[in-house]
Amino acid sequence: MMMDAPREGRTMRARARRASELRRRVGEILDHGVGADRASVLVDRTLILLILLNLIGVVLESVPDIDARWHPAFVTIEIVSIVVFTAEYALRIWSAPEHALTRALSPGQARWRYATSAVGIVDLLAILPFWFIFAVPEDLRVILVFRVVRFLKLGRYSPGMRSLLDALYNERRALAACLVIFFGTTLFAAVLMYLAERHVQPDRLGTIPDAIWWAFVTLGTIGYGDVVPVTPIGKVIAGATILMAMAMVAMPVGIIATAFAEEIHRRDFVVTWGMVARVPLFAGLDAAAIADIMRYLRAQTVDAGDVIVRVGDPAHSMYFIARGAVDIDLKGRHITLGVGHFFGEIALLRRAHRSATVTALTRANLLVLDGEDLRRLMERDPRIAERIQEVVRERVGADIVGRRGDLVGEEIAQGREHKAD
Repeated sequence: MMMDAPREGRTMRARARRASELRRRVGEILDHGVGADRASVLVDRTLILLILLNLIGVVLESVPDIDARWHPAFVTIEIVSIVVFTAEYALRIWSAPEHALTRALSPGQARWRYATSAVGIVDLLAILPFWFIFAVPEDLRVILVFRVVRFLKLGRYSPGMRSLLDALYNERRALAACLVIFFGTTLFAAVLMYLAERHVQPDRLGTIPDAIWWAFVTLGTIGYGDVVPVTPIGKVIAGATILMAMAMVAMPVGIIATAFAEEIHRRDFVVTWGMVARVPLFAGLDAAAIADIMRYLRAQTVDAGDVIVRVGDPAHSMYFIARGAVDIDLKGRHITLGVGHFFGEIALLRRAHRSATVTALTRANLLVLDGEDLRRLMERDPRIAERIQEVVRERVGADIVGRRGDLVGEEIAQGREHKAD
């Protein structure tokens, strides 16, 4: 009996580890979003397709003729959707303790943090309308129209939408100030128009609330034309209000556009910085040196099936994978590299020929550093040159493909042959 206790303890710990690894894997699949993880990409695309089908179904169901013909299909889509979205929500709750942002919390706190977050609330609202139909009277089943809230789930799968939301949040104070100015201008214009037109048009501009409606639609550049001034002073006020409307529209648009561009630039900067800093050639360099490197990087987009480099070609550039996945064909041996990996720097440094053919598996975004730029960096900064030479010496005799994804052994060997020639 006493001998079984340690064994039982080890068994329980092993089960706990397996459960933790499974939760972490589920979290990676659900939250990864982009990259070379095929399971994550498949799940994301399936959920996006299901969301789009739901939105199309909600719209088409409102057309009686279409609903009468395709009602069974709409019901099937809804049942499949509710099963999938409910399972997704449950899995996100279950895997929340393994999320990087909540790993320091207890499991209960981590799950509560997700459930009360903006994305958690959207996920919950996406499934609640279906379950409501079992608790509300028949005439209230119009609540199903709120299924359109599932559109908000697309924000999780769109980096651009997330960047826009971040930009709006960052500029919330400036946008709030624009809103205050808008309402202040509306009230000011309404009072002036009321004073100018109250006796001439008492039925339309006889009160300040009536005039506020005119000012609101005018400053909003809508101008329904249901209320127009007829007195000369009223027309002057209307003209000035129209000019103010241009400024009212331009201010928030300019703020949002600038903030969005800065957010995109900041995100790309962070991604690029992180990728460059992880490259063994540049590991240990300070911020100034990495900033110098980033100025020389250029973007390249390739489609699935495009050959990026071909075996035997001269090496002119090294490549960083910002998005997507590539396949390296080393004489029949295939290796897949994804986001954060890089390839081709050793052949570039040794002025060798490529030892493998690299083909894009998916549409991929690459960051390219040309050989002349790399050598220019080495000439400008002795620290970079010293670090590069050190890494090359360390990698002599390494495997064909290094741990971080760069082509090493054969390219160095070709570089030696090239140098000997």
